[in-house]
Amino acid sequence: MLDDKERRKAEVRARLEAQTRKKRGFMTPERKKRLRNLLRRKAAEALKREQERKAEERRRIIRERTGTPKNLDGVNEATLQSIVKEYFKRVQDLESKKWDLDRATRLKELELKELQEKVNDLKGKFVIPPLKKVSKTANQLEKIRMFTARVSQMDYRNQLKQVQKKDYRLEGVDEIAVSKPEWAQPKSKTTSISEVVSEVVSADEAED
Repeated sequence: MLDDKERRKAEVRARLEAQTRKKRGFMTPERKKRLRNLLRRKAAEALKREQERKAEERRRIIRERTGTPKNLDGVNEATLQSIVKEYFKRVQDLESKKWDLDRATRLKELELKELQEKVNDLKGKFVIPPLKKVSKTANQLEKIRMFTARVSQMDYRNQLKQVQKKDYRLEGVDEIAVSKPEWAQPKSKTTSISEVVSEVVSADEAED
């Protein structure tokens, strides 16, 4: 009984291992390469069909808007004028439709931008504004200007060390009197008139 149970377990285990090895060995490098080539070929064909569809749609719209070509062989002047008026009216209608489409497109773009901003606000994300490219020369000039303004505001006198002059005098050397220039000397007192008269009288008496 136990031997049969163990045998069945071994068979199931061996079967599962074989299936696992089979699954692993299914995608060989050669098969992967063929699958990639097949997917690329399918994608190229789908892209080509989409381009052809868009080109055909464009041709159809152009035919609808321009109309069928007119046969101008042997027509008189009145017919030519009517054809010109017809084309002129068609051009006016197309320009009006173009303006309406441009306006609707701008409104849709503005609405999408507002909705995107609301979504960013709800998510807590903020749109980074476009940064203006600054040349290195302008940046360097701005740094120099800021440094100059900062230096002009600094007071270097308060940071300098106060030094007494007597600290640098030589010991045993008498102070030398320095004569002041004439313009720096104090002015003499003004002589009064009585003093001048007395001096003149004294001089006269001495001569006698």
